[in-house]
Amino acid sequence: MKKIGVIGGMSFESTAIYYRMINEEVRGQLGGLTSADMLIHSVNFAEIVALQKAGDWAEAAERLAKSAANLEKAGADCILIATNTMHKVADEVARHIHIPLINIIDVTAEALKAKHARKPLLLATRYTMEDGFYAERMARHGLSLVTPDHLGRIIMHDVIFNELCAGHVSEASRKRVIEIIQKAKDAGADSVILGCTEICMLIDPSMSPLPAFDSTAIHAAAAVDFALAGLRAEMTEAA
Repeated sequence: MKKIGVIGGMSFESTAIYYRMINEEVRGQLGGLTSADMLIHSVNFAEIVALQKAGDWAEAAERLAKSAANLEKAGADCILIATNTMHKVADEVARHIHIPLINIIDVTAEALKAKHARKPLLLATRYTMEDGFYAERMARHGLSLVTPDHLGRIIMHDVIFNELCAGHVSEASRKRVIEIIQKAKDAGADSVILGCTEICMLIDPSMSPLPAFDSTAIHAAAAVDFALAGLRAEMTEAA
């Protein structure tokens, strides 16, 4: 089994979900008491949020790159940035390491294409919805991303930072987000990306008016696929 390196803490709520999902998938595939071989560096989210608000993405990239390099030195075979928003600096982080960085946008795009979705609604922080990096990378995969209107983007951003990142789940917010999804469906969206790693705390795909793609679950599964690929080959040969 290869060792998964996770840059977490952004927020720690979603990092805990990553830890659970990865280990559940490993146990499900290998059985017994098997768990994942993981290294996690949990950063101080308050410091990262301050850099986001200041627009100092260069410093944010430097901090995450240092984290990734340290995880590599500690023995990680791949890196996950356990947050969608900070994939704004993913390419810069990847340049500082010699192991794969599994990009959440790429693996989510592949999951969408596998289900023939082409016009997904993105629910995420305002940085992710408005800064262009997510839409541009999705376009490389032939996907035309749509986002909520201005008010919808404000609602999503506030729910994420003021509620979900603090561990609060509100039924009123759940209803508002479902309304945002329904509005996008009426406007022609064919799917929805839960594009902030905390949104799965609020919206289960079964609740969504559109086929929902949970980026956290997709990213975690991709990490397990990477970690177990060699082991599966060995098991096949042994059989």
